[in-house]
Formats: sequence, C-alpha cells, structure tokens
Amino acid sequence: MPNSEIPYKTVLVSGDDAFDFLQAQLSNDLKLLDNHDELPSAWCNPKGRVICLMTVFQSDSSYGLIVPAELADDIVRRLTMFRFRSKVDFHVEAVTPERLGVQTNIEAWLLDNLLAGRPEIWKAQSEEFTPHMLNLDQLGAISLDKGCYPGQEIVARTHFRGATKRRTHRFESAESVSPGDKISDGERDIGEVLNAIGTDLLAVVPTDKANDSLSINGVPLTHIPLKYL
Repeated sequence: MPNSEIPYKTVLVSGDDAFDFLQAQLSNDLKLLDNHDELPSAWCNPKGRVICLMTVFQSDSSYGLIVPAELADDIVRRLTMFRFRSKVDFHVEAVTPERLGVQTNIEAWLLDNLLAGRPEIWKAQSEEFTPHMLNLDQLGAISLDKGCYPGQEIVARTHFRGATKRRTHRFESAESVSPGDKISDGERDIGEVLNAIGTDLLAVVPTDKANDSLSINGVPLTHIPLKYL
C-alpha cells in the first residue's frame, strides 16, 4: 500500500441496470442513497467472506464504488462475470481527496479510520473475514431486509443466531506490528492483525479474549475498547 499516494480508486458502474445489478451484489441497500450522500458496503463471495469493503455514492444515473486501488481491476473483472444480460458498464478512475473526505493527508486519514475502528480490507485480507468479524453490522454496512446478495444467507444466519464470536478490536502494541501478524494468548495463536499503523492496530480476535494478556511475537498488547462495541 503506498504511503503518499491515495491507495483507492473509483469503480464507476453505469447503464440502465446499474441499480438493480449492484443491489443484487452489495451488502447494503442502495435505496438509502436517497437520503445519504454515501454508504459503507461490502461485496462478499457466496461463502459470506468479504472480497472488499467500499464506499458507495451516486453520480447522476451512475454509481461510484470507492475501493482499494490494488483490488480495483480484479473487482471489475469479477463483477463482469455476473453481468450476463444486464445493461451495465464498468470504468476505473481516480478518486480525489475531497471525495474521500481527506482534510490533511492520507496517512492521517487512514490513522483516524483505524482509531475509530473502521477496518480496511486490502488484497492480502480479501475473502478471509466475514462481515460480522469486521463489525460491519455495527458500522451500518449491512442491510438485513433488502433481499439476496452473495453470502446473504450466511450473513443473516450469523446475525440472527448471535453467532459472532470473533470481532475486530483495537489494540496498542509496545512495538510496531504488521498486518497478518498472529496474536497469541500465551498458549496458542488466537487472532490476526487486520490493519496496523505504527503501534496502533485493529485485529480480529475472539471477543471473550480481547481483555486477556495478548501479545505478538512476545510483544504485549493493550486493548483499547471501541466506542461502538
């Protein structure tokens, strides 16, 4: 992920069937854009694992999906596979700092997101976690009554059965860590770093272990509770 460049692009989805096509693919309800400038959402595979996270906005009759730049071309390729006879077209373009809401610089913006518990899914984490593991039900990125989309049955079953045992939690580390680092409870690995900037990190761990004495390669972690959990 670049440190100075904006690591996102916009996938512009246009055509007569753009709304219906995306409504059948994304986890959030695009009808909410009638009252919101943008929406958080996810695109899942049939097993309910998150391919990517995105911010969705409407531009005239088209829809913009702000996604990680390193995933943009693959997202277009895979979306095209589901197009069939739908009248939709895809175009990848740059995203401006203004569209992201970046006030200072991208590094500070990414850190603010991390500290607020808003996860990022980069290429290395694609299709590894479920929406509930990423707290998307708490972040307004899932609609439970809009109809089918890939993985919807698994997402709904997880939600209504209360079967979410692993979630994204915020920690501080005594030393810098990296995404993908394993988190140990002293006896075994129980979680994984999702996002990390310096000594601040988000990690997916069992919720009942979040306040235990956890570490990464012997480096201790401090759990910082997220306001929305």
